[in-house]
Amino acid sequence: MTFYPFIRRAISSKFFSVHKSHLLRSPSTFHHALTRINHSPSSSYSSLPSYMRAAVFSEPNKPLTIQEFHMPRPKAGEVLIKIKACGVCHSDLHVIKGEIPFPSPCVVGHEITGEVVEHGPLTDRKTIERLPIGAHVVGAFIMPCGNCSYCSKGHDDLCEDFFAFNRAKGTLYDGETRLFLHRDGKPIYMYSMGGLAEYCVTPAHGVSILPKSLPYTESAILGCAVFTAYGAMAHAAEVCPGDSIAIIGIGGVGSSCLQIARAFGASYIIAVDVQDDKLLKAKTIGATHTINSHKEDAIEKIREITGGMGVDIAVEALGRPQTFMQCTQSVKDGGKAVMIGLAQAGSVGEIDINRLVRRKIKVIGSYGGRARQDLPKLVKLAESGIFNLSDAVSRKYKFEDSNQAFQDLNEGKIIGRAVIEIA
Repeated sequence: MTFYPFIRRAISSKFFSVHKSHLLRSPSTFHHALTRINHSPSSSYSSLPSYMRAAVFSEPNKPLTIQEFHMPRPKAGEVLIKIKACGVCHSDLHVIKGEIPFPSPCVVGHEITGEVVEHGPLTDRKTIERLPIGAHVVGAFIMPCGNCSYCSKGHDDLCEDFFAFNRAKGTLYDGETRLFLHRDGKPIYMYSMGGLAEYCVTPAHGVSILPKSLPYTESAILGCAVFTAYGAMAHAAEVCPGDSIAIIGIGGVGSSCLQIARAFGASYIIAVDVQDDKLLKAKTIGATHTINSHKEDAIEKIREITGGMGVDIAVEALGRPQTFMQCTQSVKDGGKAVMIGLAQAGSVGEIDINRLVRRKIKVIGSYGGRARQDLPKLVKLAESGIFNLSDAVSRKYKFEDSNQAFQDLNEGKIIGRAVIEIA
């Protein structure tokens, strides 16, 4: 045990000399060698398939292709999950359409549920006990490293390694992917954990236990849609009971914001969208008022509802320049405008500078939540029924119909969230 920390650091990157090309050509060789060094029988299933399937994005506006991969192998501090369900998110769609640059080819999909089937070699006992083999789990799309300057302060949503490695390079935090094609061993990048697949590897810090009372399919949205909504409400907006809130854009994340706002005790909860069917649904999951901004001036209507004041908090969940301005104009003096919608790369929003300065308007960006702190809370909200998962998920697709799911999302046919069932 004296040498354990040294061995772990050595294996992670610094002291072992393993030629990169060998790892790419034989992705499982190093893993199996480490397994023989220090893997207890309880840290993996006795038999896993040699191969698995995943949906690969190759170039913008081309269909995803389901291809065979070598079974991905976790490293220290990581878990292998047999995926049961993966949410259909606009962030993936932005990548598929080429609106947000990301390394390709890659496997998309980033809000998942599944079953733990393996721990990486030399994973600490505490993690193995927290996430035992066979445990039902949910994974957050922001996968905190647990070690950087932000993670050490509990700010998992700003994890340095997540942005430096995964979002910038499509890898995990040793600079390597875990995905290799079966036919030729070619490495494939990972958008978050690369969850639109039969199996995925993810850092254990981004995973939380899912009670067996909660269904795999509906619970997948806890890892992004609900996670993002909670992060916006709890950390950015800091919602208090009695606050008035406007949600602009009632998609998967926006509709989740409605339920979270209700759970936090908001008074007025105003849903703004251009589709009547989404607004009708919004009334059933927390909205006290709805506004179709194609038919009415949303800013004027919000002020009318709030007695001419504007709302305490407005949340923009679309990522469009026009709704960015709408969000900042909807809040009262001293109010908070929270931006959570991702936009096409290079998009610029406008703001009335004088009003911002004179009336002390706060404009806050919010991306996801804090996995280690927030994900267990979201599971409890769902388990208690305070957050109704069934109300949030409107469509389910088979794995083979992944392209249809994203086409429907692109065409605005999905109310709330859709989920792809993997197994």
